[in-house]
Amino acid sequence: MFTGIDEVDWASLRHAYGSAEDVPGWLRALASADTAERATALDGMFGAVHHQGRVYDSTLACVPFLFALLAREEVPDRGCIVELLVSIGGENPRNPEGVEDVENSANSENSEDAAGSQGSASAGRDRRAREAVCAGAEAFAALSGDPDTAVRQAAAGALVRFLEEPPRVLELLRRRLRVEREDCVLLALTEALGTFAHRYPVHADGAVDLLAEQSAPPYAPGLRLAALGQLALRAPGRLPADLVPAAVRLLQERSAQRLRCQEHAATDTLVRRIRRLRPSDEQGAMLLRTLHGALGDRVDDRIALLTGQLTSPDPVDRCNAVWMSAGLFRGWRGVYDGLVRLLGAQLGSQQDRLRDAAVSVLAELFAQAAPAADDLHALVIARPDLWTHRWERCSPTLGGPLKALARTGDPRAVPPLAQLLAGPAAPVGLGCEVAHLGRAAAPLAPALRHHLGRVPLSSPTAARLAAPLLTALRAVGDGDAVPELLRLLSGAPDDLGTRDAVADQVIETLSELGATAQAAPLLRTLLRTRHAATAAGALWSVDGDASPVLPVLLRELTRPEPDARRNTVRHLARLGPAARAALPELRRLAGEGPVRERIPAACALWHIAGDPDPVLPVFRTAWTSDPRSRIPIARCLTTMGTAAAPLHDLLTTELTHPRRHTAQQGAYGPHDIPDDEELLRMCREVRAGA
Repeated sequence: MFTGIDEVDWASLRHAYGSAEDVPGWLRALASADTAERATALDGMFGAVHHQGRVYDSTLACVPFLFALLAREEVPDRGCIVELLVSIGGENPRNPEGVEDVENSANSENSEDAAGSQGSASAGRDRRAREAVCAGAEAFAALSGDPDTAVRQAAAGALVRFLEEPPRVLELLRRRLRVEREDCVLLALTEALGTFAHRYPVHADGAVDLLAEQSAPPYAPGLRLAALGQLALRAPGRLPADLVPAAVRLLQERSAQRLRCQEHAATDTLVRRIRRLRPSDEQGAMLLRTLHGALGDRVDDRIALLTGQLTSPDPVDRCNAVWMSAGLFRGWRGVYDGLVRLLGAQLGSQQDRLRDAAVSVLAELFAQAAPAADDLHALVIARPDLWTHRWERCSPTLGGPLKALARTGDPRAVPPLAQLLAGPAAPVGLGCEVAHLGRAAAPLAPALRHHLGRVPLSSPTAARLAAPLLTALRAVGDGDAVPELLRLLSGAPDDLGTRDAVADQVIETLSELGATAQAAPLLRTLLRTRHAATAAGALWSVDGDASPVLPVLLRELTRPEPDARRNTVRHLARLGPAARAALPELRRLAGEGPVRERIPAACALWHIAGDPDPVLPVFRTAWTSDPRSRIPIARCLTTMGTAAAPLHDLLTTELTHPRRHTAQQGAYGPHDIPDDEELLRMCREVRAGA
């Protein structure tokens, strides 16, 4: 098994944490009879030798020995070794195109820099890793019939990925399907058929025929669901006309079988008791995720499928559906009122996991969760213990049910919020959620002022405590908060940075409350500080006299910091025609640099000069190149009236596109859903004013 292992100079090879001299010990431990020793070795292989999917020179050196381990039937946990080899030889998401190695490019006239050379070396190792696993792929053919279930399960996918003989691979899969009896292996074979159809389009018909056969009786419900998911991905034309009702029916049949198996278990073990307390069905979740992913933009079908899942008698099915609905809401536009009501119906569940999942998803929807407001309110009233949540060693935060109710804008959230504000320690960030209630939260204003007045100005936490309260006071329009605002603006010590952290927000709050006249003397003292632009904008709102503030804004417009320039541009836009002296610099900013600066500058050009000609080309370019620029663009278009007509084609396309504008940006933002709904609202407003 380990012939030649000691001839390898492991000390000169590397893994994620340095020298690979510990790798031979891990390889030998993979064959150990001791379960803990094998687990530790496998952790070392995945955690260091193949850390986060990376291939090192030590990873390549391990491949022959891993195949040698697979050849010995007495080695335990060989399924894990197959999975490790599949990962080592699989497509690296950091190098999906398989860029060629340039390790020996020292004589190249155009050598890359150090980072580029590292990337090329990594790409070369990825390529050689795949070649090494492909070279040993004959082993996967033998393992497809191994006595060990876990080995057969892992070998199914490996066979398709690395044995590059399509007709033979398809025949091996067909034979295995005819004799296999283990559900987990059958599901792996089904997924392998889908992968085969994707990798080998010329030979796909045979795989699709097998999938179509598996999607019908007499196959088990779970296997039929898996086959339907693969057909939806690879051959949607072969799907049955009644796909959604059929999928819901199969899901219910599968759940009934699973529950019967649990009820008829011979003995009641600790593991079974834990599973009853925390039920899960990862296999079922995977089956439905595949089907939902394959349906893609067929939003109505996905809503119907989720409706069937959310009305299942099995709470585990419903819990899976809750999490899958989150993916639908985040990525796709649709009419979700019925689905949201079904999410609300889960709030009465006695199972904490199901209830908490529904609360979490509803909180992401903000105003779109309004159809579930009655259920949220009922939960808030019934469970005051859920009004707050305390993480270990952290201050309390607002609990999920009350947060979700406040985010819908429902005034029934006000009384419990008032009780929390009356307590000794209001949850951190409560003010941000109060803001969603707008003027309906006016009864909370005295308590908000009280908490703002108690913010310890000399504490490094002052800014963190004050910011949410300022947000809330702006939303409720509390003009009586001026003394507390002035205290925060004038009393915060500069040496702790508290004033720097909150001054702009305090000034903006004073402006929105129409209270800048009372703060004018203090604002004038800030015209030579980093808050000059915000202070100048606030002073202009006192009497509309641009002469004392425009020179300040023009000076601030030339600052090197992008954030400072954007803030200045925003205040120049508020001055309107009085800021014409800034037009040359604004035209320059609108015509060059990153989108984040060009858009505010273009908006300011419109508000100051009223000329759409230099503005609309900037908007059109940014709209298509940076989806996150669409909201500020649409906001400006709502002020342009008929001058926005040349961009109506963009708005029409946006309104008819099923995908949310932020859906393909990678990381999901907490406000992506309400932001997208606001974008659609503004697009409709602009089109209606055509």
